[in-house]
Amino acid sequence: MSVKIRKIVTTVEESFFEGFKELEKPIKKCVVAAVIENPFAGAYAEDLSALSDVGETLGGELTKIGVAAMGVDPGEVENYGKGAIIGLAGELEHGAAILHPKLGKPMRDAIGGGKAIIPSAKKKGSAGTALDVPLHYKDAAFVRTHYDAMEVRVPDAPMDSEIVVAVALTDGGRPHPRIGGLTKGEVKGEDGLR
Repeated sequence: MSVKIRKIVTTVEESFFEGFKELEKPIKKCVVAAVIENPFAGAYAEDLSALSDVGETLGGELTKIGVAAMGVDPGEVENYGKGAIIGLAGELEHGAAILHPKLGKPMRDAIGGGKAIIPSAKKKGSAGTALDVPLHYKDAAFVRTHYDAMEVRVPDAPMDSEIVVAVALTDGGRPHPRIGGLTKGEVKGEDGLR
């Protein structure tokens, strides 16, 4: 099933200073959001596999847009996350159908790997609803230095019969991490956890 995309919104931040100190290396964060029609808005449907196919298409495409917007090599992406804001005529399960079954593999393919789960968030809301897309290190979920989030908000979306689908990427962890725990350099990369 193809779905209509009304717009794609890309936001890139580059941080040079955080709190009280300059960063040793600037950190780039990017969120790419597609505003799509929800073909299941307004009625219950048992089979949502068509939305899973949409997620498969969007996963790779949005990730490629994000990598290009950040101006980095795909292998430089360290953090990732995904999210959906479902318009009020839809269901949370519509967002889940897009995000969970098939979106992850093409997203990982676009950045050349990623063993850890891709953290996600979803919620229903009207136009302008904000969502914090959770982020963590792509190869090990327990790397505390990379626990973060990036907000996505599209002022005129989602309309009631739309879904905002978002992919978030960064080329580093949080600025000035110092709470201990597993670091990127200590990752074994065996199971996506540690």
